[in-house]
Amino acid sequence: MPQFVEVADAATWLEPQEPVVLVQVGEVARAYPIQVLMWHEIANDTIGDVPVAVTFCPLCNTAIVFDRRVDQRVLDFGTTGRLRYSNLIMYDRQTESWWQQANGKAIVGELAGAELRFLPATIIAWQEFARIHPSGQVLSRETGFQRDYGRNPYAGYDDVNQPPFLYDGPATPEVLPATARVLTVDLGGQAVAYPYEALALAGAVNDTVGDQPLVILWQAGTASALDAASVADGRDVGAAAAYSRTVDGRTLTFVRSGDQLTDAETGSTWDVLGRATAGPLVGMQLEPVVAVNHFWFSWAAFKPETRVYQLP
Repeated sequence: MPQFVEVADAATWLEPQEPVVLVQVGEVARAYPIQVLMWHEIANDTIGDVPVAVTFCPLCNTAIVFDRRVDQRVLDFGTTGRLRYSNLIMYDRQTESWWQQANGKAIVGELAGAELRFLPATIIAWQEFARIHPSGQVLSRETGFQRDYGRNPYAGYDDVNQPPFLYDGPATPEVLPATARVLTVDLGGQAVAYPYEALALAGAVNDTVGDQPLVILWQAGTASALDAASVADGRDVGAAAAYSRTVDGRTLTFVRSGDQLTDAETGSTWDVLGRATAGPLVGMQLEPVVAVNHFWFSWAAFKPETRVYQLP
């Protein structure tokens, strides 16, 4: 199992704007730095009593967390070294079945057809994790392997003017550039992609997917891991997350004005992680919804029927 360090120790090698994957199960919150996942792609872990696989595909910019339990059996995952639509193909060590990271489905082997359960996870800036979870745990760089942690071997990869590396699949340039960043939600048989470009302009998007009222939040301050030669030096692409906007049976409407996010119904103030920080609802937490960061080409290859959100 992976090793973890305290927030104060990780602060000596993580930069404030550096991206980490936040996973919280119950009261336990952990950060998995992209600079580590960039090289290993999968971390098998157990948070509380839930066995999880924290996965990252650099070629698709997908950080996805799965429950490792299938039919009451706990699986351990590794990388096959193979790609499909430029997306990571994993395997489990128990049956050697192959799994597609983008959709969590077993595509070859004994478990073909089985599906992993997605868990909510968010890519945020390290400084946000440290601020909100000062007692949280951080995946250590002491992995037992010699890797150049902090270096991005895919410098310039997320340039929207460049085609994706090794991608041989459907092209949809009339919809979005192949490497446009999107936050994707799939609920009730409906798939929606929210372009980061639109989210950055709106700050908060109130929407309904599969009959569930959602809010998609965006906040500046998180570096792209795939831009500069150093993970920490990437340009600011911000962070996005999705939540149910139903609180105590009431559907809220969120409005961002400058740096402040409030709900129209109570005037409470909220942060990008769905926490009410002031006002009548202070202390409340919006329920996170499974939403995954993708490059558009990666999501569209598996979900071509997706609705792409557009600003009104």
